[in-house]
Amino acid sequence: MKAEHVSPSWELSQLLDIFPLPIRQALVRLANVEAAIEVVLDLGRPPEARFEHDFTYLSDAAVTNEDIAHVCSRVSSFGGDNRAGIEQTLHRISAIRNRNGKIVGLTCRVGRAVYGTIDIFLDVLHSGASVCLLGRPGVGKTTMLRECARVLSEERKRVVIVDTSNEIAGDGDVPHPGIGLARRMQVGDPALQHAVMIEAVENHMPEVVVIDEIGTAAEAEAARTIAERGVTLIGTAHGQTLENLLMNPTLTDLVGGISAVTLSDEEARRRGTRKTVLERKAPPTFDVVVEIQERDRLAIHKNVGEVVDALLRGYQPQPEVRRREPSGEVTVVQEADTASMPLLVDAFDPPSAGEQERALSIFPYGVSRSKIERAIMNLRVNASVARTWDEADVVITLKTLERKQQPKLKQIASDNVPIYSIKTNTTTQIQSALRDVFNLGSVDREELALRETEEAIYQVLLTSQAAELSPQTSYVRRMQHQLAEKYRLQSRSTGLEPNRRVRIFKIDGSV
Repeated sequence: MKAEHVSPSWELSQLLDIFPLPIRQALVRLANVEAAIEVVLDLGRPPEARFEHDFTYLSDAAVTNEDIAHVCSRVSSFGGDNRAGIEQTLHRISAIRNRNGKIVGLTCRVGRAVYGTIDIFLDVLHSGASVCLLGRPGVGKTTMLRECARVLSEERKRVVIVDTSNEIAGDGDVPHPGIGLARRMQVGDPALQHAVMIEAVENHMPEVVVIDEIGTAAEAEAARTIAERGVTLIGTAHGQTLENLLMNPTLTDLVGGISAVTLSDEEARRRGTRKTVLERKAPPTFDVVVEIQERDRLAIHKNVGEVVDALLRGYQPQPEVRRREPSGEVTVVQEADTASMPLLVDAFDPPSAGEQERALSIFPYGVSRSKIERAIMNLRVNASVARTWDEADVVITLKTLERKQQPKLKQIASDNVPIYSIKTNTTTQIQSALRDVFNLGSVDREELALRETEEAIYQVLLTSQAAELSPQTSYVRRMQHQLAEKYRLQSRSTGLEPNRRVRIFKIDGSV
């Protein structure tokens, strides 16, 4: 089915009627006024009519305070999000204010109900999966969201829309017919959108909740709560691709979130990675992510959990890409390539007792327990400190005590428990002993520097905060810069020799 505009002409007339007469007459004279996306009024500038790839001035005269006041008097009151509307229409009027709160600009978005926009992924919608729509502003996310609500509600599903800015179901208390049989909950304060999302589930027993513009951590948490209660969630979020969500600290929870995990030596060797890696920390809120590349072209990630796992392992998943032809026929331009993704064990299915690698138990005899714990943490080995010697797999002691042939040490040796002795009670000496225990071998300065770099990169990706590395030679700094570039991060050398070091940060982050 070809996408078809169904907004009656009177809705466009309702929008035209809010403008001062000269602007309204200029709009009516436009041959392609039906294709207009928005009308922009900025104080002191000529009014504009904007189209998808072009714009035109509506007058040589600049917009005045009287023009803006004229429009504001003919729309509903502006809410906390600086948005207003026209009753029983889908048009959205957004205000720009000066420092004193006075309105000095208006963006009048033309709202349209369009049938047939979701035929391109109707099979995904009917699967019962929770779906997140992504795309640049103006690409049609809200239009598709409205159509999802209409289609599901007319299939006799209980659909509730949380309509923060009245953009999905229109302004006024009577919702626009474009949402079908769905019910709409308005939000008094945009900051409380997350609370209304939870209220929708607790009070109105929906099978499907529809929400536009998930943009805060509280809303992401509310979305997860809804999904965990078995309610299907259809929503949009800020971002153009799944990777945008993954690297957005506020919204990453929608696709499972990221945590830094320290692997055992054996697991790191098996994966062929460093010991500190990024992994998904929870099941994703949304089962499917649909990237709206163009109005008639979508990229569909059908198993978000697997895609996120692959991205964090350095693979670039290939989504299914669909396109609606001018005839209305839907064709698959690119098949999903699951073969290119690694077979991953789900991080949320804990291994059985037989599969778990037991931590090596170390008993400190005459050695600081806290220093052993610090050495274990520094080396990231799978070990713990035993409370009694008979629980120990290994004993670490001082050479002086071993030479005195302490009775306790003799008894330990008789039980065939390995004893490692160190010269002094320092963390460095303990780490050297642990390297022998775990057969880690020596680590050169270059290896340590690159390990520090990778750990810093993971922290920058997680927190968006800049990280400063230890001073290094120019050769090592060059490798650190290359490693940062591999992860699409910025880096800069600072300081003077011999203390010159690398600072790593996000492109849009603090330097």
